[in-house]
Amino acid sequence: MTAQLSLDDYLERFTDEPGYLDFARVGPVGRTVRDEESAQSSLLGRARFGTLATLAEQDARARAAVATTLRSRDEQVVFQPNTSQGLMHALFGLDGRIAISPAEFPSLTFAAQRAHDAVGRLEPVWLEPDHGRVTPGALRERLTDDITAVGVSLVDFRTGYLLDLEGVREVVGDRFLVLDAMQGFGLVDAPWHLADVVVSGGQKWVRAGWGTGFLALSDRAAERLSPLLSGFSATDAEETPLDEVLPPTRGAAAFQISHPDPVAQARLAAALEELAMVGSAAVLERVAERVSQIIDLADEFGVEVVSPRDERERAGIVVLQPRLDRLTILTASLHNHGITATTRGGAVRLAPHATTDDETIGMLRAALISFATAA
Repeated sequence: MTAQLSLDDYLERFTDEPGYLDFARVGPVGRTVRDEESAQSSLLGRARFGTLATLAEQDARARAAVATTLRSRDEQVVFQPNTSQGLMHALFGLDGRIAISPAEFPSLTFAAQRAHDAVGRLEPVWLEPDHGRVTPGALRERLTDDITAVGVSLVDFRTGYLLDLEGVREVVGDRFLVLDAMQGFGLVDAPWHLADVVVSGGQKWVRAGWGTGFLALSDRAAERLSPLLSGFSATDAEETPLDEVLPPTRGAAAFQISHPDPVAQARLAAALEELAMVGSAAVLERVAERVSQIIDLADEFGVEVVSPRDERERAGIVVLQPRLDRLTILTASLHNHGITATTRGGAVRLAPHATTDDETIGMLRAALISFATAA
């Protein structure tokens, strides 16, 4: 879609406070999404004659918005309330042996293990990553002929490493490829067609709020996966089936349990429609500038950066790892200067967005000055 909205106009629609550098945790929603939620909630609250039909239209709208972003077809997408449920749907319906790094975000590892424990058709094979990163080279060394599937993240939540999806697909070959896109969807324009399954939520980089997500299946995935968790809303019946239990429909639509939340669907659709108007490339370019600024600040004040520096290997995450005895000082300095970030496993994760302003960068500089002085 051709961009119809300037980056400046897009940025003006957001009101996040200076100091917020935690978009890898959750992205504050903008006016467009808030207005959409208010409008749909108003329809639900007033229940004026005929308004329920408008709410029902949000499912098709959300699927179309996701399909446009993925460059896929609407029928290949089904709405999910979060990434974890989408991955559960996919892996509970998969058989064989799936290779996964134990360092992946738990949405992926738990789905694989729970599928094995409950159904027994899927066996997780735990592969050690290359310094915390799942690279084509690491996979090539560890994949064996009996592994039939691979599960990976588009962007690693710990290291900020941006997956070489083309390289991974080349190494994986004909094996089934499951992609957790949570830390990249809405920011990175990846070759989505290379994955058999793409799952994401909309609460981080898309900035659609919690309760928004999707599961997208290739044609091969739609044929191979068994919809084990398939409810009454996932049949070929035009209306809710009563007095009989019908088989699940075919394709992505089979992977739902009940009717989704139309207000959440409207939020996801509005956020993606707005993003398409400005173009994800423009957003990513601004994020890349902010990431570079944060890396430069860390270098200036002697804080080790353990996330990728090469723009080809990074998205929106910068990971700082001071000496262990200085971690508390760094965390306190960030807190005292109003910087919102995530501290986990001995490291600090900073994640800017296009809306991250110069004031925020200045606040971060002040925090690092305090850290350097105290340390």
